Amino acid sequence: MLRRLMLLDTASLYFRAFYGLPDTIRRPDGTPVNAVRGLLDMIARLTADFQATDLVACWDDDWRPQWRVDLLPTYKAHRVAEAATDGTDVEVVPEGLEAQLPLIRHALELAGIAVVGAAGYEADDVVGTYASNAAVPVDVVTGDRDLFQVCDDERHVRVIYTARGMKNLEVVTEETVVAKYRVLPRQYADYATLRGDASDGLPGVAGIGEKTAASLLLKHGTLEALLEAAERPDGGVSGPVRARLSAAAGYLEAAPAVVRLVRTLELPTLEEAGSRLRPVTGDRRSQLEQLATEWNLGGSVRRLLAALDLQDGPDLKE
Repeated sequence: MLRRLMLLDTASLYFRAFYGLPDTIRRPDGTPVNAVRGLLDMIARLTADFQATDLVACWDDDWRPQWRVDLLPTYKAHRVAEAATDGTDVEVVPEGLEAQLPLIRHALELAGIAVVGAAGYEADDVVGTYASNAAVPVDVVTGDRDLFQVCDDERHVRVIYTARGMKNLEVVTEETVVAKYRVLPRQYADYATLRGDASDGLPGVAGIGEKTAASLLLKHGTLEALLEAAERPDGGVSGPVRARLSAAAGYLEAAPAVVRLVRTLELPTLEEAGSRLRPVTGDRRSQLEQLATEWNLGGSVRRLLAALDLQDGPDLKE
């Protein structure tokens, strides 16, 4: 059996689970457990359907890193609820979901699922580092288009895109990105910088939309090359586009580093992180089964355990 790594953009999934299931699903003490239930069901289905042998739940240790905010103050600014006493920003997270995050971490720990974050970085950067350096095929599960940057057909890295729901998953490859956006995955960050992305607080360049951004990158290759061409009268950049780029010069200087994934984090190896999926046995299995009853998790724990039981197979090959 071939080894295949699955990387979860975990926050993207537990937010989807929270809003996809009624928050009337609660523990006896009144704590909602809809996000816990939904996430465990997602993991059970995804690992089985896509034959994952290794799994890392990538975690936002810092959902809005200060170094990105310093470069671009509008970055995710609309998601800030308040400033904490230590000066950090607090993300807008529904109270019912906030209460479930420790429960999610505990359930994942009992299931033997690796959770990896990095101080000062987002889950996207953890995904970017593992996906860019893995020696095995990789599936990245997310509802965030920014992670299309990692698609690489030659290295068998693809995105399982959840934006249309778990019943309508889209497998995004390098070929998919080119067909849909007319840019290569390695150009996607420059493309997003030019056209903007309201969901991340990226204003983009006024007057440059998706089609213009794609055509400019098709002609010039990179944002850096485009800006260099715009400085030359014979650079092949029209007057109106030069004017728009010039008006956004400060933004264009800062935004690329904000949008691009960090791919060089010092993270535990897959072996050190414990990414290999295995059946849950002994005391941890008993504890999970007990939680299913105590936390009103329905059949989600049973389905996860059944999916992990399938991992008790032959030795894996790289």
